[in-house]
Amino acid sequence: MTSEIRLAFAHPSERSEATAPDAPLDRISLRDHIVEVEIGAFQAERGTTQRICFNIVVEVRPLSGQIDDDVDRILSYDRVTEAIAHELAEERLNLLETLAGRIADRILLEPQAMRAFVRIEKLDRGPGALGVEIVRSRVQDTAPAPAGQTLSPELVYLSNDAIASPNLTSWVDQLENMGRPLILCVGAADAPAPKAQHKLAQRRIDLLAIEQNAWVLAARDARCVVVSTRTELDWAMKNGQISVWAPSKIVLDAVDGPSAHPSDAVALAAWFAATFHAGEMLVIGSDLPTAPDVPLRAIPVDQKTI
Repeated sequence: MTSEIRLAFAHPSERSEATAPDAPLDRISLRDHIVEVEIGAFQAERGTTQRICFNIVVEVRPLSGQIDDDVDRILSYDRVTEAIAHELAEERLNLLETLAGRIADRILLEPQAMRAFVRIEKLDRGPGALGVEIVRSRVQDTAPAPAGQTLSPELVYLSNDAIASPNLTSWVDQLENMGRPLILCVGAADAPAPKAQHKLAQRRIDLLAIEQNAWVLAARDARCVVVSTRTELDWAMKNGQISVWAPSKIVLDAVDGPSAHPSDAVALAAWFAATFHAGEMLVIGSDLPTAPDVPLRAIPVDQKTI
């Protein structure tokens, strides 16, 4: 038992050695790699950064023949640090477990990588280090699955007049018949939102005001479902569900968030459309912002045909 406890707190390289398969594998390691990043599920962890320490060991398939001192023949340490940087830049995360899993999965896309030990620790949440450690493997001689086809949705912004318009059902019919994934975006209702003295609190209030209006739209057409996460949106696009974007989570979790204020709802929706690489965004019943993130096409609220 004593040795098991010691091994649990040892560097991942020792766990790798202790649990090695019969066939020997080479190892590369990254020790005490510290990055300052915003992460965490608690409100106190939002809007501030903290130090995160990474210790990673990758078991690699031994090379056949001579290396010939050729860096292109080995799994470079840079691939490990790049996996960390890529996942940190992808979106703001709440859980170390999620980050560790994504880093391990990315490392295991490398042809030589067979098993990854990923330990991540928060250094600033208490007197000691708080963290997680995971182990992920790939099946021998199994190539990574090819990435799925990127879906290009139809993004549509609806003004409050458009939400209340008798043309709404007809517009949704026409958009649905285009045969592309459909995501609808709205702004806040015309009634003023509550006011708070704290900037971050006000931002959340303004985003929630948009989400309240998203539910108003969904109530007007049963085909529309309010969604708040990228995972839900990906599923909806693959399964033909019409989504109404609830922006709080995606906006607040974005590493490189929008410069648009929630009150500039069309610009905020355009930023969101750009994250999906949309070719354009249709705007019904509202003025267009200057310098949008994607091309915009506007139609007046009294126009029946899209």
